[in-house]
Amino acid sequence: MDFLISVVIFTLSLIISIIVDFSILIPLVIGMILFSLTALHRGYDLKTVINMILNGMKKSFALMPIFALIGIITAIWRASGTIPFFVYYGTLLLNPKYFILFAFLLSCVVSFALGTSFGTVGTIGVVLIVLAKGGGVNTSVAAGAIISGAFFGDRCSPTSSSANLVATITGTDLYGNVKRMMITGIIPFVAASIIYVFLSRNNPINITDSKLLDDISFYFNLSYITILPAVMIFIFALFKKNVKISMFFSIITAFIICLFVQKMAFTDIIKTMIFGFKLNADSTLKDIISGGGLFSMFKVSLIVMIASSYSGIFEKTGMLNDIQELLKKMSNKIGIYLTTFFTSLATGAFCCNQTLPVLLTYQLMNKIYTENGLTKEDIAIDLENTAIMTSELFPWSIAIAVPLATLSADSTSIMYAVFLYLVPLINIIRLPNKKRLSPFL
Repeated sequence: MDFLISVVIFTLSLIISIIVDFSILIPLVIGMILFSLTALHRGYDLKTVINMILNGMKKSFALMPIFALIGIITAIWRASGTIPFFVYYGTLLLNPKYFILFAFLLSCVVSFALGTSFGTVGTIGVVLIVLAKGGGVNTSVAAGAIISGAFFGDRCSPTSSSANLVATITGTDLYGNVKRMMITGIIPFVAASIIYVFLSRNNPINITDSKLLDDISFYFNLSYITILPAVMIFIFALFKKNVKISMFFSIITAFIICLFVQKMAFTDIIKTMIFGFKLNADSTLKDIISGGGLFSMFKVSLIVMIASSYSGIFEKTGMLNDIQELLKKMSNKIGIYLTTFFTSLATGAFCCNQTLPVLLTYQLMNKIYTENGLTKEDIAIDLENTAIMTSELFPWSIAIAVPLATLSADSTSIMYAVFLYLVPLINIIRLPNKKRLSPFL
């Protein structure tokens, strides 16, 4: 009963934070306090509870350097012209008759390079939605295609914080996970592309506003050398080098390009890496291209650390045992993957963000995978195909609310973000390991 009361209060705090637009950090801290009080109520002393919290947080420490590097990359790639290059030439190559398809594909490319859905939506996404509105294209359809592409890279890019999170908590190889994500994502990607071909027929773009493209070419040197920072990531990925090493060399490359190609001052580059890129210009491009920086990942780091503290409390106290037994019975009836899928839906609706559902779904399902002889790679790819994708299906989740707000689109856009639900649904019927399937399939 004490655990249930804590869950109810925590849920209410999450709902209130969304309604009044408070930071998700507030309900997360409330949750940590509530579950700590529950542990104290069950007889654990304060010192033990603090150790539980710290042991849970320790699991996230390995992610902190990666988050820092991601923050720096998202800023210095803007400053070096890498992101402007993708935006400029990608938009220039758009076929008006297949605008929706190209919006999806271009967002896929940029998101895979950036590794962040928010960064993708905030750069190429804003450009595409401006073009869509000016060209008479249905905004919800365009936003859905952009969001689909944004989460393509958010799911499977080596520089994605969510991909690194899954690799860290499951103890799996990041590049091995990326390979499995590519394999399990092929059919959903093709299916999504076909759907966007048909949607493009009813949504051709009628006009093209070249103002943004003119501004990009004016404020940035768009030499082909500016894509080298992104190329570095791909090269190191081919040789399966540690992602921190690849990001480090990508940053060094971008730094040199900022210095000698974009003609930035040394001190300005350092400031950009720390505080984010800011375009000093009176142009709509200023709001589109600015962002990133080391400090931009501070809030994300805190969210992951606090959310990770829950796992330390749950593991030591066994608060989730009753739920795990229920899920175990459920998995015997409908299969492990489907159970993971429904668990991710429940935690996604409950947690209102992407990080906590991943951690909770792993916490609840890991023992079931182990007992059935499945590997850590199995649960890693299942998390990527469920919890990573399903959190964005709920309009009240920050994971989708921020992209929708950035694109000035409403929740009907989720219906057109077909890649989000094609990944979990299609993988229900194509799992190679029969132990993860329902006995009735």
